[in-house]
Amino acid sequence: MPVTLLLLVAIVLLVGLLLAADRAAKAIRRARRRRDASRRLTAVTTAVTAAAAAEGKRRRSAAESGAALTSVIPAIRGHGPRHVD
Repeated sequence: MPVTLLLLVAIVLLVGLLLAADRAAKAIRRARRRRDASRRLTAVTTAVTAAAAAEGKRRRSAAESGAALTSVIPAIRGHGPRHVD
C-alpha cells in the first residue's frame, strides 16, 4: 500500500510539474510575441513620424515660397474674370 501511494503521489507531482512547465513556456512565448510586436510597432511609428515630419517640412517650405512670391508680386484683387467677346 505505501508503495502504491508513493507512486500515485509521484505521478500527481509529475503531472503538476508538467502543467507548470507548460504554463511557463506559454508565458515566455507570449512575452516574446509581445516584445516583437512592440519592436515592429515602434519601427512603423518611427517611420511614419519621419515621413510626416518630411511632409510637414515640404509643406512649410512650399507655403514660405508662396508667401515670398506673393510679397514680391502681390495678387490682383478687385477685378472680376475677364471675358473675350
